[in-house]
Amino acid sequence: MPVLVITGTGTEVGKTVTTAAVAAAALSAGHSVAVLKAAQTGVQPDERGDADEVARLAGAVTAAELARYPEPLAPGTAARRAGMAPVHPQEVADRAAELATVHDLVLVEGAGGLLVRFDAAGGTLADAARMLDAPVLIVAPAGLGTLNATELTARELRRHGLEPAGVVIGSWPQHPGLADRCNVSDLPEVAAAPLLGAVPAGAGSLAPTGFRSQAPGWLAPRLNGTWDGEAFQKREGP
Repeated sequence: MPVLVITGTGTEVGKTVTTAAVAAAALSAGHSVAVLKAAQTGVQPDERGDADEVARLAGAVTAAELARYPEPLAPGTAARRAGMAPVHPQEVADRAAELATVHDLVLVEGAGGLLVRFDAAGGTLADAARMLDAPVLIVAPAGLGTLNATELTARELRRHGLEPAGVVIGSWPQHPGLADRCNVSDLPEVAAAPLLGAVPAGAGSLAPTGFRSQAPGWLAPRLNGTWDGEAFQKREGP
């Protein structure tokens, strides 16, 4: 099934912009794309959510979300506090499978990290990915502290019987420091998965036309891009 699940190692790591880049690269390669936000939090009913932002940046994607909750909390907590029905992993898997019947690629974007809870039973994005038997792309920050969170995420995926598709650095700084440069080599080692891209910091503020034209250059060929990981490591590494 043409589904790719995208998780972050935490919040504010560039997950939505990375999802938009993956969508834009797939569109430029001639594929039809759907983006499913499993649970949107911290957004009012009349506000734009993450799936809408992906569509704004990437272009002609089908944008969908299963539920949204007003407070910026974990989905299970936000649902409980709002007195609303939670999202369950099976619902995520079913909707993604439905979208996959009419799209070449379905991107399922989680909320925060891999084990953020959707419901009172402790259902997570990892459970939905296992139900779909889908690869999971890890979006990680560049700097100090990222190695531990990335390795824990990769280990947890494997504990669920899932293999990480790879790691994308969600916000590569214009002037990287020593930790950033060392992590170019260390991230794929701790994840035991390839580094598949580096999205420049501030990419989400680009005009959509510029974003779409540049996005393939941030991602490896496995993600429909032209990014050369070996050249990047030689140029940006320690």
